[in-house]
Amino acid sequence: MSYKYHIQLNSDIYELTKLQAWFQQFKPFLPNITWMQCNLVLVEVFTNVVSYAHEGMPQETPIDIEIKIHPISKDSGMIELRIWDCGQSFDLNAEVEKATCRMQRSQDNLNIDDIPTGGRGLYIAKTVADHINYESDVDGRNCFVMTKNFPRPT
Repeated sequence: MSYKYHIQLNSDIYELTKLQAWFQQFKPFLPNITWMQCNLVLVEVFTNVVSYAHEGMPQETPIDIEIKIHPISKDSGMIELRIWDCGQSFDLNAEVEKATCRMQRSQDNLNIDDIPTGGRGLYIAKTVADHINYESDVDGRNCFVMTKNFPRPT
């Protein structure tokens, strides 16, 4: 049986507090490292939606977030994260490739503050996830999708 959870937030960076409180409920279902990685991706993508996709839009512009947790076997599961935005769509693969190139050029940087910020969230998502996708829906919104397999906590 899969478990599905949903939250809708405004396009306001201060909504991160609500998002973080909401995501706490998944800690018991996920290994700690998986929870931390997914939390990081959630924060990065939410911040990108607020800062870029919804730039110039009213703060009331909704951001829908859905989490599904799927048991795969008695020993493993999968988390699926979906984040919908109302901004311009973009080519996810091209943006991840650009971010990867920037990260590789700056890999000699030992200070995290020296790593370029543009695309860093997508690079993190690609590194953490088993699969990421970005698709346009028929309702005009776009949806970032990330899936990650994990060993089930004992």
